[in-house]
Amino acid sequence: MAQSYFLTFDRKLEMAGQPVPPLGSLICAAVLRDRGFEVSFFDAMLAASESGCGARMDRFRPDVLVIFEDNFNYLSKMCLVRMRQAAAAMIGMARRRGIEVIVAGSDASDDPLFFLAAGASAVAKGEGELTVADWLEADAGSRAAVPGIVTVADGGGLRAAPPRVPIRDLDSLPSPAWELIDLEPYRRIWLERHGRLSLPVATSRGCPFHCNWCAKPIWGQRYNTVSPSRAAREVLALKELGATHVNILDDIFGLKPGWTDSFAAELSGLDAVLPFKCLSRADLLGDSSIETLVKAGCETVWIGAESGSQAVLDAMEKGVAVEAIRTAARDLRRRGVKVGFFIQFGYPGETHEDIEATIRLIEEVLPEDIGISVSYPLPGTRFHQRVRHEMGERRHWRDSSDLAMLFEGLHGTRYYRWLHTYTHARFRLARSLRTREAGAIRRLARIVRYGSLRALAKAALALTSRDRLSVRPWSPELSRGAAATPSLDPAGPGKV
Repeated sequence: MAQSYFLTFDRKLEMAGQPVPPLGSLICAAVLRDRGFEVSFFDAMLAASESGCGARMDRFRPDVLVIFEDNFNYLSKMCLVRMRQAAAAMIGMARRRGIEVIVAGSDASDDPLFFLAAGASAVAKGEGELTVADWLEADAGSRAAVPGIVTVADGGGLRAAPPRVPIRDLDSLPSPAWELIDLEPYRRIWLERHGRLSLPVATSRGCPFHCNWCAKPIWGQRYNTVSPSRAAREVLALKELGATHVNILDDIFGLKPGWTDSFAAELSGLDAVLPFKCLSRADLLGDSSIETLVKAGCETVWIGAESGSQAVLDAMEKGVAVEAIRTAARDLRRRGVKVGFFIQFGYPGETHEDIEATIRLIEEVLPEDIGISVSYPLPGTRFHQRVRHEMGERRHWRDSSDLAMLFEGLHGTRYYRWLHTYTHARFRLARSLRTREAGAIRRLARIVRYGSLRALAKAALALTSRDRLSVRPWSPELSRGAAATPSLDPAGPGKV
């Protein structure tokens, strides 16, 4: 088995020094071992290049290479060019050795033909663990009919079997096969850079909200959870592996009423309360929710703020008011919980006034950290459907720092790359001026550094804004209230 996200090919994330072991891939590996297969795992995350996969195949001599992407890692949903190239290279290595290949993941579910053309025998579309296992167990003549499988038809087109019924009972899945990878390199990087080891867990799959730019190629409009007791046992297992911090990878954490309360109680009973970070929505973070998060050990909540403009949030069908973002951040801080903001620039219809409103929101709330992206039209989203006729030949970013404008936005790519720098400079300058995170001399150095960078980036924005394109108003299909109401895909029986 393998996965194709190489940290070394994504310089921004490599510099951050926060590698995430491939949780989803290791769950699939555990499923395959439970079915009786002998499994060896090539962990691309900290590997130097694709050649390591070839070397592993030479040692292990497998019958099949399973490339199973970590669907809990948001980077796998970004369909990055460099990682697609890595997957294609590993497929080629396997085929040259006479080894069959099956691929599963977000990119393969969106664009199976790319991976099949590269030499894969099959793609497991959607939730892949059981699909891959069933395909491996089937005889050659019936493999193409396994639910969830996509293959090349005799005429050269795609042949898709009926879709796989989603897994509702997540407790039925085995724990990740952590013993298949070497955690020591992760431990070394985390301890050297951050003084602690953070390991991942997932307590749910999917998100039932309606943000029209959010790609959901694996779980769609579904939301299923593991039981609180199972989730707590997984955290205990991470503690026993040496973790002193937990990275909860859920798209949205603790949505089911009462779940987080039970989770906190189970953790306490196991003496497994560890500091963790998670993702949530501003409108879900009321006083009682925050209280429960604190009991469970929550250290940081990342909020998908996206924009400080209500018009942009409504166009995204986010279903959240800007004021709710301010309130959630304030209430989290009162309970000692750190706040992170995900910010997105370049959404259709966004104006310079909207951009400034977003930066002012950041400066006002002053979260502990921010992550900035540019609107990225991914296949399967309503956003992609609306702008696909504006897209050229290039459809994917090369890596996570690319920030290329792939459709007709307010400005071109250069502008948004400088906007990224400008926003970070204003944010870091504001924190240097208003917090006491460092000594006086270090604070002064930061003030000079970020003040200078802000001035440089502002001048660059003035120059790159000359390639201005049209701004098109975009009316949402859903009202704010409708967008804030979770709903489930009929194909995915889950409960919120």
